[in-house]
Amino acid sequence: MSIIGIDLGTTNSLVSCFINNECVIIPNALQEKLTPSVVSVDENGEILVGRAAKERLITHPHLTAAAFKRYMGTNKKYNLGKYTFTPTELSSFVLRSLKADAEAFLQKEITEAVISVPAYFNDQQRRATKQAGEMAGLKVERLINEPTAAAVAYGLHQSDSERNFLVFDLGGGTFDVSILELFDDIMEVKAVAGDNYLGGEDFDQCLIDYFLKYHKLNKDMLDLKTFSALKKQAEGCKIALSGIDRHEMNCTINGQDYILRISNSEFETLAQDLLQKLKQPLQRAFRDSNTYTDDLDEIIMVGGATKMPIIRSFAAKYFGRLPLCSINPDEVVAYGAGVYAAMKERNESLKETVLTDVCPYTLGTEVATYNEFGEIVEGRFHPIIERNTILPCSRVERFYTMYDFQTVIRVGVYQGESRMVENNIKLGELEVHVPPELRGKSAVDVRYTYDINGILEVEVKSVSTGEVTRKVILKNECTLTEEEVEARLKELAEIKIYPRENARNRYLLAKGERLYEETLSDVRAQIAQALEHFEAVLDRQNREEIEAEAERLEKFLNRIEEWEK
Repeated sequence: MSIIGIDLGTTNSLVSCFINNECVIIPNALQEKLTPSVVSVDENGEILVGRAAKERLITHPHLTAAAFKRYMGTNKKYNLGKYTFTPTELSSFVLRSLKADAEAFLQKEITEAVISVPAYFNDQQRRATKQAGEMAGLKVERLINEPTAAAVAYGLHQSDSERNFLVFDLGGGTFDVSILELFDDIMEVKAVAGDNYLGGEDFDQCLIDYFLKYHKLNKDMLDLKTFSALKKQAEGCKIALSGIDRHEMNCTINGQDYILRISNSEFETLAQDLLQKLKQPLQRAFRDSNTYTDDLDEIIMVGGATKMPIIRSFAAKYFGRLPLCSINPDEVVAYGAGVYAAMKERNESLKETVLTDVCPYTLGTEVATYNEFGEIVEGRFHPIIERNTILPCSRVERFYTMYDFQTVIRVGVYQGESRMVENNIKLGELEVHVPPELRGKSAVDVRYTYDINGILEVEVKSVSTGEVTRKVILKNECTLTEEEVEARLKELAEIKIYPRENARNRYLLAKGERLYEETLSDVRAQIAQALEHFEAVLDRQNREEIEAEAERLEKFLNRIEEWEK
């Protein structure tokens, strides 16, 4: 039995296997290595996947879906003719197509795969990916982070020397940064960071926006078919600019032809906001791993979007050297997934290497605290497993009752970086009974255990009675729908507490929240304490006290920011 490796991408997907001591990218029915991650329904109600489906993006946009990887782990629905699909179901069609290609190539049944995911995918997105594999008839015991797969593809795991390297992975819809260290046959991920909504698709949109602005057109003037045509022009222009310095976009809108010629230098100017967004994950990864650019032995470019000259120029300027690009960026993750699949089968030609991963997000629980005026403040996030903790790991914290004669403690399980639980993702909830005593007397031990595949088990034990409640966080039971998210945002927008509307105060709160998300451990706790104090002062609505406290908070945050640089 062969285990295949799959790169399930936003724009394109690939499948690979290890044959005769080398990894091979398996061609599809069109003898192409790249299968577009596009699904369409034809006039007979049959499902089309890949190149054929992509062609229908222009002709039948209402029957075709693309870039659905961006919505993995959500309840988004795609209505294609008489069918309604989730992103997971659409992904399963792509996986089923890749499985069929592998079976035709290898002349045997395939039942298991290693599937790559962005390092910054959260718990819901990872589970949705595994579920898509299962729906396609594939056993998916192991997901491999895309940057780790890239490192494996370059053979870094075969090296005998200690090395530090960074993987810069800009795909169609996601951006990942991973810093890894190789030592004693162990490839250890030191830090990951990223943006699940930044990729080549956004650079397409940048060109679309400029095209419309240049010709003084409004997006509302475009029907779905015309917009799809313009999007294809933008994608084609982006790809062309990877090989030539100037290209043109042309599109017929309401019977009139519009043309736009653009150069790489103009494209770079237009994309400045997107290029700046690349910096934040890079800075976070360096900060969390306590690594500097001079510490890196190699920089690896991964993902089709890194073919753009403006991206390679950005990377060269940022790192002060040319990154490694010897393997086709479109294929490198699939290649690494195939090698890892062979390692999982314990192929004798491959060196035994331990691959470690990290938790990409902080996992914690909801707590209530007392502010400096003795008032109970609820809805605060208490980290238990900090982001970039090496997996597998297990952490335990003790929590106490807040009220006299409290009989139940509810433990909300959250994932995210915000100080407020409402801004994080709720994964589940447990409750345990405790003896009715005075507040602070009864306690529970809350243990989070997170394994290498991203399976989270939460155990809550009453210290007094020994009663234990366990829960394995499964499925996407707590994912908010788009409607719920929109409703929640509207609710938050309506909350206006004077004098928080003061621009300076709002700026300081926002800056504090950002720094809280960017920092860890003791520094994070200090920021939380400072923000709690400032919020309490704001609630008193004493102008002089607020101004004095704002001065102190601003100086404190500036010191933190300078120290973290």
